[in-house]
Amino acid sequence: MLRLAVATREETFERLRDPLAERDIRVDHVRAKERTLDLSAPGDEFDGFDAGFVYPTRPMEGGVVDALLDVPWVNDREAILTSRNKAGVVAALSRAGVPTPRTTLVSNPVGESAVAEAVAAFGADGDTDVVVKPNSTTRGIGVVRVGDVDSALGVTDYLDLVHDYKATGDRSYLLQEYLPDARDYRAMVVDGECVGGVERRLSDEDRAAGKWKHNVHRGAEATGVDLPSAHRELAERTAAVLGIRYLGVDLLETDGRLVVNETNARPTVDSATKYDDGFFDRLAGLIRETADSE
Repeated sequence: MLRLAVATREETFERLRDPLAERDIRVDHVRAKERTLDLSAPGDEFDGFDAGFVYPTRPMEGGVVDALLDVPWVNDREAILTSRNKAGVVAALSRAGVPTPRTTLVSNPVGESAVAEAVAAFGADGDTDVVVKPNSTTRGIGVVRVGDVDSALGVTDYLDLVHDYKATGDRSYLLQEYLPDARDYRAMVVDGECVGGVERRLSDEDRAAGKWKHNVHRGAEATGVDLPSAHRELAERTAAVLGIRYLGVDLLETDGRLVVNETNARPTVDSATKYDDGFFDRLAGLIRETADSE
């Protein structure tokens, strides 16, 4: 039986374990963070694995686990860092002709007038909103929607303070057009093929309360949907451009536009009913191919 090291103990681990066991793949958790680890004598907890799934969230700890496991990964360090860099993803997709929201990268330190000019270029005048988002966070953390230049500058003032701290590695953020009333989809791509997806929706109560983020971790519900062919093809094209074989692709659809908003190379595995038949067969095939690639 092939042995798979999984660097998470959250929902994905539990949802992978039984279906992959039925396909002769044993899933075991490898703890990468929030622990102490004797690097001189790490013991045998990292022995006997054939592949990893997927590279840990923290690159420093991930480098340690990677060295101790010494196995190939379904989504290695490069894949994780590629997807995490939202600006890099938008740049690569735009260059390849993949539709994305209008986006501007801000790399600190930069003058207030330059930021104000960049925000104003979106038409943020009280009628058109702009989204300010960190370049490398997930789950909607730190994402703010503003409707005018002064409000945007108030938000970026706080980012300037954070970026002024010398230990801050990423000193960039994005300005992005806000797409009102957009439908929000997460398409899952495994080894080049879209294998299903979900639509993330806010409840009427949340919308009435002013919420607008569709992240599940912010309270949105993920409902399995039969994605149209255009959505599937766009997700597959995105994965091909980025060169990532296991990828969540976030799509926004509004006013006749379908765009790629973000990607996630560590997507949460949802319940099997939200994917196409054969999802776990295809995932198991990718894991075996990865293990054989060493």
